[in-house]
Amino acid sequence: MATSTKQDYYELLGVSRKAPQKEIRQAYRKLARKYHPDLNPGDKSSEEKFKQVQEAYDVLSDAKKRQMYDQFGFETPGAGGMPEGVNSDDVQFDFGGFDFGGSGGGAGPSFRDLFGQFFRGGGAPAEAPSRAASGSSLEYQIEITFWEAVHGTVKKLTIARLDTCTECHGTGAVGQPQTCTACNGTGQVTQTSGKMRFNLTCTRCGGTGRVRNICRVCGGEGRVRRSDTIEVRIPAGVQTGSRVRVPGRGNAGAAGAPPGDLYIITEVLPHPFFDRRGDDLYTVVPITVTEAALGAKIEVPTIDGRSLLRVPPGTNSGQKLRLREKGVPSLRRPGHRGDQYVELQIIVPKPVDERVKELLRELEKVAPEHPRKDLFERAKA
Repeated sequence: MATSTKQDYYELLGVSRKAPQKEIRQAYRKLARKYHPDLNPGDKSSEEKFKQVQEAYDVLSDAKKRQMYDQFGFETPGAGGMPEGVNSDDVQFDFGGFDFGGSGGGAGPSFRDLFGQFFRGGGAPAEAPSRAASGSSLEYQIEITFWEAVHGTVKKLTIARLDTCTECHGTGAVGQPQTCTACNGTGQVTQTSGKMRFNLTCTRCGGTGRVRNICRVCGGEGRVRRSDTIEVRIPAGVQTGSRVRVPGRGNAGAAGAPPGDLYIITEVLPHPFFDRRGDDLYTVVPITVTEAALGAKIEVPTIDGRSLLRVPPGTNSGQKLRLREKGVPSLRRPGHRGDQYVELQIIVPKPVDERVKELLRELEKVAPEHPRKDLFERAKA
């Protein structure tokens, strides 16, 4: 077998052999910007390095090419991959004129089709070209008060995001298109590995044969980081952990692709009186011994103002009464509200006056109570 002296593609990009596509893409972009001929005019060393990085990325970014490279490297597949009775030394691999990536655009069969028929008896369908990735979504967490969560509010926020470059309008390039020097306008470059020759899509011009100068404002990314001040409407009923979506306010997409969304994560500050649990509210209201014994109508605070609550006679401390639809508006069920639960807490008078003590003793004689009568019996059960 003929062995190539080329540098390993993974070493060229500075990634491990098990690196995911995202890591490979990030490494390629970083090196491509570093060695791009437009940013290093007249530097032959940088131009050569740029071509090597392009070649490495073209192979490692394609699943089929990467699989073949991982299996054979820069060497021609040996006789073990040939049909029975065929010696690999008698076969000269020359795939000039074939498209390595897929069929459908050229006059002849693709490399994948021919290679599949020769070794496996059938070809795989061509893969569709990848589209520009949409912008990523952003998340921001904000604090809001209890009342802002209950009634809704509008918050003015300053968001740092990647926005479309106004200089190049998101294309990453400026000026009139020129002939690509890497492929001389053909849109393809030839790579030779051992006895195999591949026609690959030129990664500098993307197969168009034409290039434009890199935008110096965004460095070819087509996006720049900016701070935007926006107004976000927080609907009534949000609670801690709620996500409010603001469409199209995330990072701008690459090459003019649609932007992502912005998600506002709310954290609601606690209230000293209203204890919120979902859409329901829990409150504690004190009452007198007389009100608990005889019953009464009392006013209690709600998020709508004052509401009248009827306390039934013989009420015990800790008893809960419900005020229907006096809770928080439901975010998931528009038009519905939770309830408010009022826990009654009996306040026992302090016997600081002799007259009060006398009345309490008289009450004990008139209406004796035995609250612990069966306490020990229940404890033995």
